[in-house]
Amino acid sequence: MAASLPRRLLLLSLVLSLAVAAAAKISGPRTPISRDIYHSSDSLLREIEVLVARHSDKLSMDTVRASNRGYSAELSVVTFNPVKESVDNGSKVHILLSFGQHGRELITSEVALRLLYILTEKRKIAGVDLSSFEKVLENLVIKVVPMENLNGRKRVEEGELCDRRNGREVDLNRNWSVDWGKKEKDYDPYEENPGIAPFSEPEAQIMRELSKSFKPHIWVNVHSGMEALFMPYDHKNTTPNGASAHLMRSVLENLNHRHFQDSCLVGSGGGSVGYLAHGTTTDYMYDIAKVPMPFTFEIYGDEKASPDDCFKMFNPVDKTTFDRVINKWCMAFLILFEEGLRNLRDAQIVSQGALDNWVPIGGDIVERNVERKSVRERRKLEGLDLGMQELRTYFRLFMLSTFLLMFMFCTRISKNRNRDSGNVFDP
Repeated sequence: MAASLPRRLLLLSLVLSLAVAAAAKISGPRTPISRDIYHSSDSLLREIEVLVARHSDKLSMDTVRASNRGYSAELSVVTFNPVKESVDNGSKVHILLSFGQHGRELITSEVALRLLYILTEKRKIAGVDLSSFEKVLENLVIKVVPMENLNGRKRVEEGELCDRRNGREVDLNRNWSVDWGKKEKDYDPYEENPGIAPFSEPEAQIMRELSKSFKPHIWVNVHSGMEALFMPYDHKNTTPNGASAHLMRSVLENLNHRHFQDSCLVGSGGGSVGYLAHGTTTDYMYDIAKVPMPFTFEIYGDEKASPDDCFKMFNPVDKTTFDRVINKWCMAFLILFEEGLRNLRDAQIVSQGALDNWVPIGGDIVERNVERKSVRERRKLEGLDLGMQELRTYFRLFMLSTFLLMFMFCTRISKNRNRDSGNVFDP
């Protein structure tokens, strides 16, 4: 009996070793950051600073800081405004783009960097000439937050490759006020910590103030994990009602058809992604900030990656895929700018500017304003004609009622006269 105890301990030790080995085999190796492809957070922001200094006529950069309960955050905000005006005449479309809200999604900040290069220097994407797009850019003011969650990104660079939270372990995309704090049955406190209160985190406070001061017409929160084009809502399985929902869906479906050949998932985040998310930025932008077109773009995901292999799941790991994803989504943003500008003006959410003709990316010259003017004039004429018809109808009714009243009045007078005459000659 005593001799069998060491044997049992040895057997138990062997079983545990095999279990650990099996678990390691199931989870698979964790892919490290491809540092030969990806910038570090510091080098990416430095490169943007140099780009801004080189194109100070088009770009400017602000650094915004905030703190709360001993925790501080710093955000860089880059503004692209190619045609500066002393007075905003209301014709320019304001676009606010946020990248890197989750620290582990490095690819999103790389798209931000490349997009800024395209807006200022590199006028081609994969051989496509973008010079004809200048006319569209003149009608836009674009603010880019290249790395919203700098503190969280630092944690990832230090080895926490699966961490999406900020430096205080709060999910910034659960820290906004719309339906804040609600927890689903599959709630993961590690992944979805909403913080102690709405806007408890400095990063969310900065973004909220930026949305208030800039008043964007288009908002895009850029993430990775899959490929999708989402509109509100995230916290319920539905989209908004009315004209605004139609406008958002129209823009996304046109983008999906023109650029992605209808391959992207389009719809509400809550209805499409498979789970509900509460306290998200995009829902706040729609419900509270009243942004006409708030979107969430998911730009990449490796479905075959192990759940523990987060860098590979959320980011391309080879240079070919890296370049393809960046080029594809930079082009998607340019088409979004074009579609958004056209739809916002058609809906008269922004005033008409000097955009009579331009060449859509990959298309021929379209005289959009001429078409819109002719449609508007035709509608005005139709409305005027309908109004005249109604006036003629009312006039006929008025004349008929006047005739009937006069007839009744004359009949009454005639009867009274006859009655009066009868009274005179009666005995």
